[in-house]
Amino acid sequence: MTRAFSGDVAGYYAKYRRGYPPQAVDALQEAFGLGSDDVVLDLGCGTGQLALPLADRVRSVIGMDPEPDMLRLAGDAAAERGIGNATWILGGDRDVPALRALLGVNSLAMTVIGNAIHWMRHDELFDALVPLLRPGGGIAVAANGTPLWLQENSWSPALRAGLERYFGTVLAPSCGTLAQDRDQYRLALRAAGLAEVREIVVEYTDELTLEQLVGGVCSAVPADRLPAPEDRPAFAEYIRQCLPADQDTFTEHVRVAILTARA
Repeated sequence: MTRAFSGDVAGYYAKYRRGYPPQAVDALQEAFGLGSDDVVLDLGCGTGQLALPLADRVRSVIGMDPEPDMLRLAGDAAAERGIGNATWILGGDRDVPALRALLGVNSLAMTVIGNAIHWMRHDELFDALVPLLRPGGGIAVAANGTPLWLQENSWSPALRAGLERYFGTVLAPSCGTLAQDRDQYRLALRAAGLAEVREIVVEYTDELTLEQLVGGVCSAVPADRLPAPEDRPAFAEYIRQCLPADQDTFTEHVRVAILTARA
């Protein structure tokens, strides 16, 4: 298990991580013919950014994550929205084989992995998931845009440079959004015996306030490196000083790319 997303980091994740546009959820439903009799697994579910909107479209959603604080907040969000068909399970990709005994073969209409595949051994994972999939069901690997500090816009390079100075590290693009990463996942899906490997792309533009931008950064900082509560106003001001002085809002172009593969 990882403690990177525990405590206050999980809170920032729940509040500030971007959700998925309805078009992306529509595309997942259409790709696998999801309906009211289906069960879906959201692996690496975080605080429910995909599990919760999917719950309205299927019989049941299983959200699985190795971080208890993430699951707690996902459960709180489900309760606030009156969602009663979501089940939250503590675990990660290596626990998927145990689900076969719990759920049985051909029990899942879809397993979706949203912005979490880079934490997993994807080759072994895809092999383990295949027996769980119903005919026509499959696996979806979603990349929900590029991290704030790695985008191609007027302010992202300055944010990246400032964060690298502050934390004394190099921020590498290691979150599974690169084209070469996606190519590896395509090959692994085919190697697991899945067919019709396709990519769905949904693009949109969003405007972030400084608070949202700082909150998004804090949602990705490992818990042991997140500034203490009393230091966070200064951290927010530091980020403000790193960014272009003439900007009050920050435009980001979000590209949601979803690989789908059918059993």
